[in-house]
Amino acid sequence: MESGRRKRQAVDALDEMTGIDSPASKKSRLGDVEMTDGQASPAQNGQPTNGEATADVGDDNDDGDDSGDQIPISAPIRQSAPTDGYDDLYLDTIDRNVLDFDFEKLCSVSLSNINVYACLVCGRYYQGRGPKSHAYFHALDEDHHVFINMHTQKVYVLPEGYEVKSKALDDIKYVSDPRYTKQQVAELDRRKKTLSWTLAGKEYAPGYVGMNDIKENDYLNVVVQALAHVAPLRNYFLLEDLGPPRSELARRTGILLRKIWNPRAFKSHVSPHELLQQVALDSSKRFTLTHQSDPADFLSWFLNHLHLGLGGSKTKPGSSIIHRVFQGKLRVESQAITARADAGDRLRFEEAAEVRVDHTRFLLLTLDLPAAPLFQDENNRNIIPQVPLARILSKYDGRHAQEHLAQRKRYRLLHPLPPYLVFHVKRFSKNKFVSERNPTIVTFDARGLDVSPYVEPDPDHHPPGEPILYDLVANVVHEAVRARREDVADAVGEERKTWKVQLRDKAHDEWVVCQDLFVEKVQSELLYLGETYLQIWERRRTPRDSKGKAKAAA
Repeated sequence: MESGRRKRQAVDALDEMTGIDSPASKKSRLGDVEMTDGQASPAQNGQPTNGEATADVGDDNDDGDDSGDQIPISAPIRQSAPTDGYDDLYLDTIDRNVLDFDFEKLCSVSLSNINVYACLVCGRYYQGRGPKSHAYFHALDEDHHVFINMHTQKVYVLPEGYEVKSKALDDIKYVSDPRYTKQQVAELDRRKKTLSWTLAGKEYAPGYVGMNDIKENDYLNVVVQALAHVAPLRNYFLLEDLGPPRSELARRTGILLRKIWNPRAFKSHVSPHELLQQVALDSSKRFTLTHQSDPADFLSWFLNHLHLGLGGSKTKPGSSIIHRVFQGKLRVESQAITARADAGDRLRFEEAAEVRVDHTRFLLLTLDLPAAPLFQDENNRNIIPQVPLARILSKYDGRHAQEHLAQRKRYRLLHPLPPYLVFHVKRFSKNKFVSERNPTIVTFDARGLDVSPYVEPDPDHHPPGEPILYDLVANVVHEAVRARREDVADAVGEERKTWKVQLRDKAHDEWVVCQDLFVEKVQSELLYLGETYLQIWERRRTPRDSKGKAKAAA
């Protein structure tokens, strides 16, 4: 019985086929096709040239005899430009809702940060775009074809390899790396801004957006949010090119600040993940996203490392934008504390002791709170005391002394004062047994803080008798919440720390509070009700009337 398929009969016997050449080898003829990353083939727009074939796979009537040569399948020919009439090929597959350029630019396969591309279809990062790269294989495996270079902001189609120059992708490039003109930056605090809208139709105000708390990084969030509203510092990072020789910390800080003020963002919040990774690296894991830290400690570390990263000198004052904005000068008088027998062995300040005078520079001014009461009131409730800001500022009037170890010290501010003053209200203390928190409320007026009583008079810098006024820009507030069972190890006693920041919107003359992803307005009269921890004050440049508005020039 014959089989379903009859084998083809040989026409001539094998021993009679002499003098006949062997058939040509079945090899794919690729010619001089370049397979390097970004190089175009000799064929233009995908058309083969003479002596070149794209897929020589043998004849259709081949029996598939394994004794023949293996036929390698050629890679798609690289193109220097899209085929005529197909300029927008694959652009309809882009999904803007999954794009998030806030995370660190690392290849999801090799974890390399060199030559990284983002897939505009799924949002993942891949390295390279050559025929042997991870992005190339991703394009073939997942049928995702549009990629953007995270350094050059150029968009390519893979596996063909040509660049896409469509204007329809400008919004993606802007979100990836926002850029501003001098005029746009100059109008940030002057013109009343219109609200922007996200892809989901949610409105937000540029500069007042939520910041993702990945785990325990709200201490960094409030510091970055506060610094983003220090006008000279913000303008510097929005306009300056922070490439080499600037540090990676400074570059990532600039990127994050530009995204905070982005008026065309896809989402109403940003993530500090990229900056956090660099902070953890530069601080040797002192500040991470998994453990809560002190915002004052981080601010001090952050400002000093930004100063050095921007080319600042350790010895030369005013050598970076950080010192020009925050650095001031302080006079410190020190005297030794001795015990006198005729005073009943009580430690007292010896008036005749030698006074040592030093001049030091500062970025932050520490304010000490009075001791909190130990007892409850008649209703068995804890008393939460209040203290005016002017009272704890008296530490710097040059008359009230502070005892430190075996010395008594007096402090006095010196001219010229910095454009911005940073106050750190010291609330936490540690002893051998437990960490303690002082809940004292600091009362203040957000407008018109007069610091002239705490500054040594100097007619060359400021007329004697005239006030030196500062206005509040940012107020970092501590909140104690009851720790969950799994958080007790990281809590202070039975409490854990959370942080929020109150920011002044100059354009609308109102206040906004930001706590992680939550952003809402707050009345200026209620600012002091929280446990103030860090404050940034801006020196007033023009005299103001009783209503707080600038007087018109004569």
